[in-house]
Amino acid sequence: MRLPGRAGEIPQSDYLTMSEKEIIKVMIVDDHPIVRNGLKASLLADQDLELFGLAKSGAEALALCKDSTPDVILMDLVMPNMDGIETTRAILYRHPQVKIIVLTSFPEEDLVQQALGAGAIGYLLKNVSLGTLSNAIRAAYSGQSTLSPEATQAMVRSRSEPKKLGDDLSERERQVLALVVDGLSNEEIAERLVISPYTVKNHVSACISKLGANNRTQAATIALENGIITKS
Repeated sequence: MRLPGRAGEIPQSDYLTMSEKEIIKVMIVDDHPIVRNGLKASLLADQDLELFGLAKSGAEALALCKDSTPDVILMDLVMPNMDGIETTRAILYRHPQVKIIVLTSFPEEDLVQQALGAGAIGYLLKNVSLGTLSNAIRAAYSGQSTLSPEATQAMVRSRSEPKKLGDDLSERERQVLALVVDGLSNEEIAERLVISPYTVKNHVSACISKLGANNRTQAATIALENGIITKS
């Protein structure tokens, strides 16, 4: 799991000024128990990192943050019902002081952009070394961003390649938009995709914003006129 010399690795010496009594509270959000338990075990090996809580879903993460909050959250992206990007956006809306590091298996450019756009301070892949992950947590706590080499490359490509309208829509947003085009209501879309109406509302709002529309009807029209969605 060790990846020596990888870009984004932060020397331990950079944190020598941190008070020995300063403990960083970390929450782990991932729907896979093996991943949660593995990360938990690695955190317990660092004296300055303390486990705040384990969450297997976005809703559970929000519930854990209701009364008190962690300093840093390790956030998975692909989770049922409420994905990591939506969870990141929801947590930071309520608790803007929290630092969120996306920890995922997916280096795709659109996911990197969406995660950082939602407010994540870091983006790392799950093959990262434990030392790099621990140092990324310390960096996030200090307000510093850490990106995996793959995420950095994705950002460079996104800035150098011209974008077409709709390129920044996520797969889920495209699914929701297609159902909007078909005339379904938020409640009907929620039932079809087995997600909450609140989640659908957020996706519809994102589609409207990304397409430069004023409402869902105009978003549907733009999607059809530009070939983003094909009428079924």
